[in-house]
Amino acid sequence: MPSRFNDTALASKGITGLETAIILIAFVVVASVFAFTVLSTGVFSAERSKETIYAGLQEARSSIEPRGSFIAFRGANGSSTPVDTIYKVSFIVAPSISGESIDLTPPYTKNDSAVDPDFSTGAEYRTVISYLDQNQQLPDVPWTVEFLGNNNSDNLLETGEKAEITVWLLARNFAQSDIDAVNATATWVADTRGAHGILTTGGTLLTPNDQFTLEIKPDKGSVVTIQRDVPVKLDPVMDLR
Repeated sequence: MPSRFNDTALASKGITGLETAIILIAFVVVASVFAFTVLSTGVFSAERSKETIYAGLQEARSSIEPRGSFIAFRGANGSSTPVDTIYKVSFIVAPSISGESIDLTPPYTKNDSAVDPDFSTGAEYRTVISYLDQNQQLPDVPWTVEFLGNNNSDNLLETGEKAEITVWLLARNFAQSDIDAVNATATWVADTRGAHGILTTGGTLLTPNDQFTLEIKPDKGSVVTIQRDVPVKLDPVMDLR
């Protein structure tokens, strides 16, 4: 028969084994919780990174880019001593890549009759164009738009569509002359309504060798910056490269 000493030793070994098992189980539980926390953090970080990447792609897909030439038109301000200047510039834009549409609802319209541009009452425009030169900064200048080629007759610039944006630095007044708009002797006047920061007679006009910058700011997507120099000689129509 086993002695009492052996029974006690066996009991001690059993208790020790049970304690070891409990400790091991505790380690496993703690390790599992820690691993779950690490995995959850990693998944959360990956999701945040994915959202950031998708947001960046969304911004790129929503942006626009110029296509083709940047055309400037010569005119003369309507003062007693007319000065040749650039009264408007036109350029074509399209979506940079296939993506969401860009709202090009214009704040002004034009009808090539009497004074242009014409303020579009109640127009909820979301794209803003700013003007900057060495003398002045205009945060919201007048612009009009005309869609070219195939389009669905709305003001959304969508994949496969192109639009010509015209930025007006002076208002055109046909009432003063029946000469063609691009003729060197045509008369142009500043917009006396003072709407949306159009250049006024008290402003500084663009003259040869000046540099100016336009910033196109859609409601979504990246800002498009266009910087150009005025040539030494002003022609009726100029391609500013």
